[in-house]
Amino acid sequence: MSKTIDNQKGRQGATLKKILRYISKYWFAVGLSILLAVAVVVLTLYIPILTGDAVDLLLGQGLVDMDAILYILKKIGIAVLLTAVAQWVMNTCNNFITYHVVRDIREAAFDKLQKLPLQYMDTHSHGDVVSRVIADVDTFADGLLMGFTQLFTGVLTIFGTLGFMLMTNVPITLVVVCITPVSFLVARFIAKKTFSMFKEQSETRGEQTALIEEMVGNLKVVKTFSREEAVKEQFAEINGRLEKCSLRAIFYSSLTNPCTRFVNSLVYAGVGVFGAFIALSGGISVGRLSCFLSYANQYTKPFNEISSVVTELQNAIACAGRIFDLIEEEPQVPDGEDAKVLGEANGAVTLTDVDFQYVPEKPLIRDFNLEVASGKRVAIVGPTGCGKTTVINLLMRFYDVNEGSIKVDGTDIRDYTRGSLRANYGMVLQETWLRAGTIRDNICMGKPDATEEEMIAAAKAAHAHSFIKRLPEGYDTVITEDGGSLSQGQKQLLCIARVMLCLPPMLILDEATSSIDTRTELKIQNAFARMMEGRTSFIVAHRLSTIREADIILVMKDGNIIEQGNHETLLAQNGFYANLYNSQFALS
Repeated sequence: MSKTIDNQKGRQGATLKKILRYISKYWFAVGLSILLAVAVVVLTLYIPILTGDAVDLLLGQGLVDMDAILYILKKIGIAVLLTAVAQWVMNTCNNFITYHVVRDIREAAFDKLQKLPLQYMDTHSHGDVVSRVIADVDTFADGLLMGFTQLFTGVLTIFGTLGFMLMTNVPITLVVVCITPVSFLVARFIAKKTFSMFKEQSETRGEQTALIEEMVGNLKVVKTFSREEAVKEQFAEINGRLEKCSLRAIFYSSLTNPCTRFVNSLVYAGVGVFGAFIALSGGISVGRLSCFLSYANQYTKPFNEISSVVTELQNAIACAGRIFDLIEEEPQVPDGEDAKVLGEANGAVTLTDVDFQYVPEKPLIRDFNLEVASGKRVAIVGPTGCGKTTVINLLMRFYDVNEGSIKVDGTDIRDYTRGSLRANYGMVLQETWLRAGTIRDNICMGKPDATEEEMIAAAKAAHAHSFIKRLPEGYDTVITEDGGSLSQGQKQLLCIARVMLCLPPMLILDEATSSIDTRTELKIQNAFARMMEGRTSFIVAHRLSTIREADIILVMKDGNIIEQGNHETLLAQNGFYANLYNSQFALS
C-alpha cells in the first residue's frame, strides 16, 4: 500500500515538473500575475484597517468625526477600484498563461501523433487517444486556470493576513495559528484520496469514449449483426463503473468545503471570544477587533479556495499525466542523418531472409526471400492472416523488419528517408481514405500542382469522371472525411484516380477493386494494366481472376511462401494455388 502511495507521489511530482516546464515559457506573464496578486492582497487587507479606523471614529452620540470618516470612505473607494483593476488584469494574465500552455500541450500531443509508429495506433483505441487530446486537456485547463486564479491570491492572502494580524495583536494571532493546522490535515487527507479516484475516472472516461467512437463509426455493422443490445450492455457496464468512480471522487472532493468551513468557524469563534476579553481589558480597540474579525474571515477563506483548488488540481494532474504519457511515447525511429533521398526509383525490390512479428511471442513471417525485377507484376495470394498485408506494411516501412533486409534498387530501405521511399509508391487499399474537402482536393492530394486536364484524364482513366459530373458541384463538390453520401465503390474510384494522377514507379494494390461492380472492374483492370506497364507492382487479391496476368504469383501460408510461379505453372503443379483457384470457379 505504501509503495503504491509512493508511486503516486512520484508520478504527481514528475507530472508537476513537466507542467512547470511548459509554464516557464511564459515567465513574464507569471511574474506579472504574481505582482498583481500581491497588489490585490495588500489592497484587500488594507480595507479592513480603514474600516477599523472608521469604527474607532464612532465614539458616541455627537462624537462622530464625519470629515475624517468621509476621507476614509474615499480611500476605501480608491482601494476597491484599484483592487478591481488589478484583479481584472491578473485574470487576463492567468487566462493567457493557461490557454497558451494548453495550446502548447495539444500541439505537442498532435505532433507526437504524427511521429508515433503505426504499432501504437494499432494497439491503442482511437477513442482513448481522442479522449486524452480533447477531454483530458480540457479538464487540465480548468484545473490550471483555477490554480492560477485562486492559488496565488489564496497563499498570499494567508501570509499577508498573518502579517497584518501580528502587527495588530500577537496573542489573538496565536489563537488563529493554533487552529490552522486542522485545515491542512483535512485538505491533505482529501487530496490523497481524490488523486487516485480522479485518475481512475479519467481512464474510465477514455474507455467510454473509445467505445462510443467505435460504435458510431461502425453503426451499420452493429445493426447488421443485431448487436445493439450487447453494445448497450457493454456501454452500461462501463457507464456504471464511471458512475461509481465519479461518485467516489466527487464525494471526497465535496467534503472539502464543509470541512474547511467548520474549521473557519472555529477560528472566527476563537478570535471573537478571545478578542472580546482583551477588548474589555482595554488591550485592543473595538475598531481593531472588528478589523481582526475581518482578517479572521479573510485568513480562513483562502483555505476553502485552496482546498477546492487542490481537489481540482488532483483531477488536472491525473489528466495531465495521461497526456504526458502520450507525448512521451517512443516516437518512430527517425531517419538517419546520412539517409539518402530516393529519387525516381527503377523499382527493383529484393527481400532477403526477412523475419517479422507484431508481438514477440507470435512469429508471423520467417525466412522470407523474394527478388522482383524492375517493371514486374507480383501477386500475393493466400488465406486470411497469412501475412499478405504485412508484406505491404514492410515494403512501405510502416513497420521495420526484425531480421533480414528489404532493398530497393540495391539499397536497404532503412537507408532511405521514409518520405522519399513512400513517394515512389502508389497505394490503393481496400479501406478508402478521403479528406474533408472537394473532390478536386482528394484527387490532387499526391500532386497538388496538377493541371485541370491531368486531373480529369486521371478521373476518366479510373472511370470516376461520369459520376463526378453528376454531383451538384462536379469536381468542386465538398465531401466529408468519410466521403459523405458517396458509395463505397465511388470512394474507391476516387482513390484509384488519385494514384493514376501521380503515376509513381511502384504500385501497391491491396484489394483495390473489392467494392466495385463487375462491369466497372473489368474497365478498371484494363486501366490498371496500362498503368502497370513498366512499373513494379504488388497486387494483393482474393479474387484470383484479377491476377492471371501477373509475372510472379506468391502463394503464402503462415507467413511463408509455399508456392511461387506464374498462373499456368502453379495450376500445373496442382498444389495449394490450384485448389484455391478451382474452389473459386467450381460453380462457373
